[in-house]
Amino acid sequence: MGKPTGFLEFTRVSPSKIDAAERVQHFNEFVKPFEPAELNKQAARCMNCGVPFCHSGCPLGNIIPEFNDAVYRESWQEAYEILSSTNNFPEFTGRICPAPCESSCVLGINQPPVSIEEIEKHIIEIAFEKGYVKPRVPVLRSGKKVAVIGSGPAGLAAAAQLNQAGHHVVVFERDEKPGGLLRYGIPDFKLEKNIIDRRIAIMEEEGIEFRCNANVGVNVAMNDLNREYNAIVLAGGSTIPRDLAIPGRELNGVHYAMHFLKQQNKMVSGSDPLAQKHIESNILDHLITAKGKNVVVIGGGDTGSDCVGTSNRQGAASITQFELMPKPPESRTAIMPWPTYPMVMKTTSSHEEGCERQWAIATKAFIGDDKGQLKALKTVELEWKSEDGRPSKFVEKPGSEKTIPCELALLAMGFVAPQKEGMLESLDIALDERGNVMATEKEFKTNVAKTFVCGDMRRGQSLVVWAISEGRECARKVDQFLMGISFLESKDSSLMV
Repeated sequence: MGKPTGFLEFTRVSPSKIDAAERVQHFNEFVKPFEPAELNKQAARCMNCGVPFCHSGCPLGNIIPEFNDAVYRESWQEAYEILSSTNNFPEFTGRICPAPCESSCVLGINQPPVSIEEIEKHIIEIAFEKGYVKPRVPVLRSGKKVAVIGSGPAGLAAAAQLNQAGHHVVVFERDEKPGGLLRYGIPDFKLEKNIIDRRIAIMEEEGIEFRCNANVGVNVAMNDLNREYNAIVLAGGSTIPRDLAIPGRELNGVHYAMHFLKQQNKMVSGSDPLAQKHIESNILDHLITAKGKNVVVIGGGDTGSDCVGTSNRQGAASITQFELMPKPPESRTAIMPWPTYPMVMKTTSSHEEGCERQWAIATKAFIGDDKGQLKALKTVELEWKSEDGRPSKFVEKPGSEKTIPCELALLAMGFVAPQKEGMLESLDIALDERGNVMATEKEFKTNVAKTFVCGDMRRGQSLVVWAISEGRECARKVDQFLMGISFLESKDSSLMV
């Protein structure tokens, strides 16, 4: 490594941010880049591990020690080439990945782990700045056509890899612009959309065609795709949100988190958040706003955190976030040993901007006024019972019921399955017990001829980095199906055929 004693000399430092009071006035990104000297120090902390567990901690198998070494030596093109050999979109993962690689960092056993995610973001941004990121147009074309349905991270990764294999790739997206969850689910203060546009432009120059406002199964017939394409990749994501079937659910003011976030993202981009009703049935006919309201976010994950940050920027009167589970510990416990991903206390930048957080809380009912508008929530505290240190079941605490003011409740409890109406209904496709499209992990092939599936539509709700990994691995199998052999990269070299 560049500096074998770096981990002894330097500690982990996080990049500075624009002050919370200032950044809630806009939807722009607010994390400042490292100064060159600090970036050098953070890369120097990477140890010369005998076995770099960060490799296996990363779903993409990123070659982390090697690109850290290149960063330390300021060999930026080398760092970019190492990083992009396994990750098609480090500008996305460097911003929104929860960094399971850092949980597996050997240094993290007794010190703060290496700032892998932040270093990754710096590599790709410096690569763009220096002009290293250029379209790679395939020299030869196979004559095969592949339709990729869905332009989220899994679909984009599959399209990028299949295009590099020489196939003609067309990506179908039901919304007005490509990006899927990246564009419409992630707030701009975490991922500005010009970052997506920059990547899409490169992919188009490489020969990938994007067809938007194309909802397969609604205004694009699946039979037409079967006739025109040699292979089809389903990458529509897990889009059906988990509901909360309690009294008052029908009241005005109770909404799914993704409806709220998508509307705001569209407004930031200057597009109409109420458009596209003709091709997407779940578009609302009214705007959701947190301005001046007591907002309750039900769900303690990243989507809930995004709702908190968005509500702050919209001018909510108060924001409270509920989590059904008990408050997690501040650090690893015996049931979450290194190198597993620890479920520890996480305070996001959105929480820093203002939010009351409550754990072990269940919502019992939504309470409305005589006009059908939400005005309050009825809640109860939970007492969790543990087995082997893990919360396993709960009981309601007697006498702990409360009623709190609330004019906007956002359901951020995750997603349960892909949408069946439309595309999946038009296919006689097998589903697993969870309602996801069934396919083997090693083949990604469905029971329908020449049809493959990847990402959340196959594995269920997961991380962006897993979606990219799924898209890459699925592309290899499609390429192998079309050509009998594939030379596309795999995170497992033993899979090369």
